[in-house]
Amino acid sequence: MPWYAYILECADGTLYTGCTNDLERRVKEHNESALGAKYTHTRRPVMLKYSIECADRSAALKEEARIKNLTRAQKLLLLK
Repeated sequence: MPWYAYILECADGTLYTGCTNDLERRVKEHNESALGAKYTHTRRPVMLKYSIECADRSAALKEEARIKNLTRAQKLLLLK
């Protein structure tokens, strides 16, 4: 099963980055359940803006870390 690094846009315009092996489920958790991140819980609804498939969990975590180190401007360019 592939892993994904992803970026969500929150209702307040902020960006959230994470990784998962089930993208659809994870976005649903961010929007509907207590299993979503504490950060997104108060910023609902969130929309998936970017995702990249990775070979395994390790690669997804590395990509998540890489994205988190980008500036907001760089992240917005990535979304285009």
